[in-house]
Amino acid sequence: NISPSPFPDLSYSDFQKVMEANLNSTFLCSKCAIQLMSSPITTEEEESIRKGGRIINNGSISATSPRPGAAPYTASKHAVLGLTKSIALDGRAYNVSCGQIDFGNVTSDVLDTAVKGGGMMQADGSKRMEPTMNVESAADAVFAMASLPPGANVLQMTVMATNMPFVGRG
Repeated sequence: NISPSPFPDLSYSDFQKVMEANLNSTFLCSKCAIQLMSSPITTEEEESIRKGGRIINNGSISATSPRPGAAPYTASKHAVLGLTKSIALDGRAYNVSCGQIDFGNVTSDVLDTAVKGGGMMQADGSKRMEPTMNVESAADAVFAMASLPPGANVLQMTVMATNMPFVGRG
């Protein structure tokens, strides 16, 4: 990953690193997944049927409410949402659903680093400590999406710490 940086100071190389990590990897994993899920299987009752399945992409609330100095991350996560919607549409023909989950302030090593640095960057340039949620809550949300029957899909879900300053941010 790269450190937050004002847009004029960004290098194309750093921009590409973030795109590789967030967008290109999502594309490659989703492509492999839909190929596996859409491969026909043969049964005794029928000649072949499509297996189908569900893809859940990892988005971010930063796609719609960015933080300062995060243009590559914001652009990559915004692009993941477009990719998710396209896969959801194209996947219909293969019985494959696709959704995206956007997390905000899940306790992690990345968040711990920001906290040690004085908090999370705010739109006014200040840093402030923000509420967090535990990783178990994030996993529960993914499980809820994955547990839906094949005929139902969550296209996009936002899961964040209850008092996180997301609504109205930016």
